[in-house]
Amino acid sequence: MQFVADLHTHTVASGHAYSTVLEMARVAADKGLEMIAMTDHGPSMPGGPHPYHFGNLSTIPASLFGVRILKGIEANVMDPNGTLDLDEHRLSRLDIVLAGLHALCAPSASVEENTRMMIRAMRNPWVDVIVHPGNPDYLVDIERIVRAAVEYDVALEVNNSSLTGARQGSKPHCDAIAMMARQYGAKLMAGSDSHFAYTVGDFGAADALLTEHRILPANVLNTSTELVMKHLLRRQNRTVPLS
Repeated sequence: MQFVADLHTHTVASGHAYSTVLEMARVAADKGLEMIAMTDHGPSMPGGPHPYHFGNLSTIPASLFGVRILKGIEANVMDPNGTLDLDEHRLSRLDIVLAGLHALCAPSASVEENTRMMIRAMRNPWVDVIVHPGNPDYLVDIERIVRAAVEYDVALEVNNSSLTGARQGSKPHCDAIAMMARQYGAKLMAGSDSHFAYTVGDFGAADALLTEHRILPANVLNTSTELVMKHLLRRQNRTVPLS
């Protein structure tokens, strides 16, 4: 599968990543990507940026080295209500909003409670993608998650990092997500979750999983910039144009 965008990356602003915006964009250009999203962790992550960081992302150019730059966040789900750690005023002005359950932020509970928490995060009108939903630290009812993703028109990530070292034990859950997504027609996204520039655009394991489950490119957001933009512009209540 051919990927043209990496929509899940981290810069030094995340506190535990090691490359700058320029370095990430440069590698994206060198690898032939057309688009990259800068999605640093929300402010509740230890070492994460202050909310002002996200308000000031507009200072980053719309493109660098010929690569379109999306300014976004990987927001932390904070409680059983699916509350995110950035206010809606700032979320509404970002190009892309990822949301995920992370240790030290989201309470890990039963499958039922984790499922409700993830679905409630999907209901946030600014959430575009749920990241690493196959994380075994937050077991969920996968069929309900996939059906909710279709209902709320939110994409589910196949996280390459989860399949290559981080969040060990993720693959069986990612397999199940891919199978259910194919059954119900849910949107998927391959994400590198890059925390160092050299891994920008690394989708090898995610690509293999998508191929194994016969997922078509038309159902994977980052196979086309047109698919990306159509997804991001789907929210009728967006009041600020994407940069």
